[in-house]
Amino acid sequence: MTYLGLDLGTSGLRALLVDQGGGVIGSAARDYTVSHPQPGWSEQDPAQWTDALHACVAALRRAHPEFGDLGGIGVSGHMHGATLVDDSGRVLRPCILWNDSRATREAAHLDALPEVREISGNIVFPGFTAPKLLWVERHEPEVFAQIHKVLLPAAYLNFYLTGQHVADMSDSAGTAWFDLRRRDWSDALLDAGHMSRDQMPALVEGCEKAGALRADLARQWGLKRPVTIAGGAGDNAAAACGAGVVRAGQGSVSLGTSGVFLAARDGCAPAPETAVHTFCHAVPDRWYQMGVMLAAADSLTWFSRITGASAPALTSELGEALQPPGPLRFLPYLAGERTPHNDSGMRGAFTGIGAGTSRQDMTRAILEGVCYGLRDAQLALRQGGADPDRIIALGGGSNSDYWLRLLATVLELPVARPRDGDFGAALGAARLAILADTQANPDDILVAAEIGEIFEPDPALTPRFHAEHARFKASYPAIRAVQ
Repeated sequence: MTYLGLDLGTSGLRALLVDQGGGVIGSAARDYTVSHPQPGWSEQDPAQWTDALHACVAALRRAHPEFGDLGGIGVSGHMHGATLVDDSGRVLRPCILWNDSRATREAAHLDALPEVREISGNIVFPGFTAPKLLWVERHEPEVFAQIHKVLLPAAYLNFYLTGQHVADMSDSAGTAWFDLRRRDWSDALLDAGHMSRDQMPALVEGCEKAGALRADLARQWGLKRPVTIAGGAGDNAAAACGAGVVRAGQGSVSLGTSGVFLAARDGCAPAPETAVHTFCHAVPDRWYQMGVMLAAADSLTWFSRITGASAPALTSELGEALQPPGPLRFLPYLAGERTPHNDSGMRGAFTGIGAGTSRQDMTRAILEGVCYGLRDAQLALRQGGADPDRIIALGGGSNSDYWLRLLATVLELPVARPRDGDFGAALGAARLAILADTQANPDDILVAAEIGEIFEPDPALTPRFHAEHARFKASYPAIRAVQ
């Protein structure tokens, strides 16, 4: 029996085929694009997701005959996106993505309502789903009037696979329509957002069965048996499942498009005043908290586009030995920021540039600025009682040894990198498919990743980086004032 994990990312879809024990058989990936029709807008056509899915399945079928023995599929998706469908299942407009900031006014309105933070456990950020729908109601009333269901990206892919409207708890907790403690839609929050329970998908835990693969897809893909579709998870919960970060005291840092410092929690202990996110985990009776920065590895990707050098080439220029804080400071707020600022209007900056500034200086400042942003998230998590003593590094940025040495030193924590590479959310989704199909005990399947390397903090440099972090934080009011 084999299982398929799908990681529906912002820039592409990754498919991971594993055996019943979770061992990797093969993978495939396809990229797609994001549209920015206006400043601050970020949209995607869901047809790109399904096209990428079919391309990945075709590649896996060609390379791995084991695909024909598929028993289950799990989907991980980028959170908060608003995919609107009518009663025929037709997509009404491009999906409004997590890093879209158009609904700032609507988010502030919802966040000011007294019950919203109490029930949802979170600040209402502009990127969350509920304010997006208020924006659609105000600016696209003809679309709003046709909405039959609002589906998050992973739930839309579940709908494509099963024909049923089903979402999981971890993803749904990021909508601002969800009762975090009861793990259910909140009628009060839906009413505040001018939505109804009928417009929401049914809810299951991420490790539970959401449905079965459509018969026509099963025939098209040459499958031998009925295929279980798991509830799945939001991308960060899925990545945590892939790394085995599901119990209190365990943590991870993702250096992906966004940056995430995540801590698993055995109980529900929201701390919205810190701008930390508190969401349900992908297994029952567990939650997780995370501090989020919106442009982590994306900051390096931006610099790569400008310089014409690849991200690995840029980081390799820094060498192996960790250097002390550089003369430049980079504020990584290319798309605003969540933790701890909750400010979609923040923008990035280099300071300290001189005639002698080199490309290496700028790369070094970018890596340092991202680590300082993650230090902000770490301190916010501590305020809420979450303080892992070691973290697992995930995401594309974790391929850089220099970046992980720097991160360990700034956070003053050992940083571990998985031995078998960054399968992250795709592996977590595949593990959830195994659980949904076999009803195994989650603690037996969601085991800790095997560690390849551990990067220890440099105690001689930590005080210098902490001092520079304090100056980094002091830069925020000045840079915001010139917007």
